[in-house]
Amino acid sequence: MANTAAGATRPWTEHYPPGISWDVPIDTTPVHETILATCARTPDADALDFLGKKTRFGELARLINAFAGALQSELGVKKGTRVALLLPNTPFYVIAYYAVLRIGGIVVNCNPLYTVKELSHIVGNSGAELMVTLDLKLLFDKAEELVDAGHVKKLIVCHFPDALPGLKKLLYSLAKAKDMSKPDKSRIAAKVVHFDKLIDRKLSPTPVAVDAAKDVAVQQYTGGTTGLPKGAMLSHANIAANLSQIDHWALGLFRAPSRTVAVLPFFHIFSMTACLNTPLAAGGQVVMLPRFELKAFLDLMSRTGANILVAVPTLVQALSKAGDKAKPHLVSVEVTVSGGAPLSDEVRHNWSKVSNALLAEGYGLTEASPVVCCAALRVPSKPLSIGQPLPGTDIRFVNIDTGETVPLGERGELQVKGPQVMLGYYNNPEASKDAFMDGWLRTGDVGYVDSDGYVFLVDRIKDLIICSGFNVYPRTIEEAMLHHPAVDEVNVIGVPDEYRGEAPVAFVKLKRDQQVSEAELKKFLAETLNKIEMPKEIIFKEQLPKTLIGKLSKKELREEYAQRKNKHEPA
Repeated sequence: MANTAAGATRPWTEHYPPGISWDVPIDTTPVHETILATCARTPDADALDFLGKKTRFGELARLINAFAGALQSELGVKKGTRVALLLPNTPFYVIAYYAVLRIGGIVVNCNPLYTVKELSHIVGNSGAELMVTLDLKLLFDKAEELVDAGHVKKLIVCHFPDALPGLKKLLYSLAKAKDMSKPDKSRIAAKVVHFDKLIDRKLSPTPVAVDAAKDVAVQQYTGGTTGLPKGAMLSHANIAANLSQIDHWALGLFRAPSRTVAVLPFFHIFSMTACLNTPLAAGGQVVMLPRFELKAFLDLMSRTGANILVAVPTLVQALSKAGDKAKPHLVSVEVTVSGGAPLSDEVRHNWSKVSNALLAEGYGLTEASPVVCCAALRVPSKPLSIGQPLPGTDIRFVNIDTGETVPLGERGELQVKGPQVMLGYYNNPEASKDAFMDGWLRTGDVGYVDSDGYVFLVDRIKDLIICSGFNVYPRTIEEAMLHHPAVDEVNVIGVPDEYRGEAPVAFVKLKRDQQVSEAELKKFLAETLNKIEMPKEIIFKEQLPKTLIGKLSKKELREEYAQRKNKHEPA
């Protein structure tokens, strides 16, 4: 069994899928250099497909360089200047992202669905001087308020119809005029610069020396489930390393002529790495959809024949629920990689009914650029595992109370070391210090590694319920409930309990036209759960709150339950 320098074991090195080695050289060439090299090597191949409009690699390089040159010469972007991107998945995002990196700037990703208040924190905290957005009212109105508040000095506005193919561009301009803003007539017109005019200047960027290990490429804000979002500083080397690790792990899967579906938003770290950087660096094509709608997604699949689907469990489940309607559109998919949230056994089973694609679960976190572990992408892995650590990645599990490393098979907090681990949090030394233990990144996830190096997660530390002195894991309860034929979605939280300290409460969404009572569901659960794990209450809801990438969210449920109790209302 292989050993680390610290004496811990690496059982996965002897049980990796065929063709993969743990100690392969990890390439830390800045990602923009890798992308531009791919553009030079295959200029006539299609890089992007946005609703049918294609962009070749050679054209992509021209646009990246032209925008980078204009950012330098016209807008004064220097090494270290932070540029916020308030964009959905469009060619504009791709161009802006690589252009900013090309000249040593720092990308600050912003979720277009965030409120102005949320965006104000991210943009204000990051120190972003410029923002790139669209002239859609939904986005521009928010960006306008950010400028008014002094959070951003100038806006670079992209004309959305320009991203569309000919006829669609014309029809959109006519039919959706009410959805478009008029930046030149806005109250901040003097602070607006147009993307297309910057490109038309055809300015060449001046080379900037980048120290891959030290210079920040992306300042990625975490979800903020506990307090305000923190800006994880990801270096050029962090992002490049994760790209290299995934490429080794995938054994060429993303390379041309592969087509990767990018329906997950690029502003999210998982999609930024898996849907954008990885396929483009490998010369594959990225097929974009600005948001998930079932019909549009299925049409896209039939039109493009995409073979790689990067998804979150809620997307996998939505396609599974479409059944025979979706099945013929998914025949081209060879591999589906699920991440961002735990993939339940029920969702895996449902997916197998609509697709023969290998379904691989990956695991990561913003602070690790993000991928840490992944199931094999060419052969099946152990059921319910998140796979093994990527090449060059070390993991350990430590006792939650003592901090001591636990033996194989025992539960503890997952901690990570590797070239993809962040530099720290921006302007937050205390949080940066708390994020590490003896140089290991603390994930906050509880699980274990078996003798073959396969990793299994149990739950989040902050979601752990201490019930009568026993550890109760919400995921255990959720998995049991999902096996009931009437249950569609479930989310379990811990609530204060006078007798047991804490007790589990389950929020349940039932499948359409299905009914089950609380008593019936508890009777069903009694076959698999012990008395301590049995939910104190089961609350039925028509919808369960989700994060903006589709993960079930406990934060809102905790707040809702607390408000009910404060008002002395029955839950």
